[in-house]
Amino acid sequence: MKFMLNPDAGALELSISGDEYKYLIKVRRHKVGDTVCFRNKANLSEEYRYHLEQTDGKNAFFSLQSHHSAPCVSERKLHIGWCLIDPKTIEKTLPMLSELGVEKITFIHCHRSQHNFRLDYDRMMRLMESSIMQCGRTSFIELSESPTLSTFLKAHPDSVVFDFGGEILKSDENIDTVIIGCEGGFDESERKQFASHRVRLFPSPMILRSETAAIAIASRLL
Repeated sequence: MKFMLNPDAGALELSISGDEYKYLIKVRRHKVGDTVCFRNKANLSEEYRYHLEQTDGKNAFFSLQSHHSAPCVSERKLHIGWCLIDPKTIEKTLPMLSELGVEKITFIHCHRSQHNFRLDYDRMMRLMESSIMQCGRTSFIELSESPTLSTFLKAHPDSVVFDFGGEILKSDENIDTVIIGCEGGFDESERKQFASHRVRLFPSPMILRSETAAIAIASRLL
């Protein structure tokens, strides 16, 4: 764990209880005298170092030692337009995309996306919180939705599309926004919409699942 999130991080004195206490004291086995890093979601770039003063079995009490600016962000920025797939699969993949440094994900309601899918943004935020505490990232992936592929393409005319029949995706290619299809890929009406866009494929003979493609592309570009 690189740091722990706490809304009171920055105060001269800090106390924790409940699940946070169990994690730090029972799981991480911190003891009196240890230094623990905390950050506040209101200003993630600031790191606060606290001295563990005492515990009473249910609570842990800290005093502020120091603080400094310590941002941790990806050097490159990548926006993924991700045609909506099963939210459970998205939730499993989101922490990995967070660790890789993806800046933004827009979930696109494509023709082959199931229309009963509903995204739980509160749960996804909790997953990202756990991810950044482990990997040290000091920003959250920005999440949004687009009602159709055409709407997304109009808003992001320089998008590169990940689809069959394209050229091999190069790691040094200048790409800010990439579109990934859902299970089953794009239908022909959607392919006509991005006919004038750059189309790329991953250099592998195997067919990638949507979530595998998202991780592979982010890894290659970031």
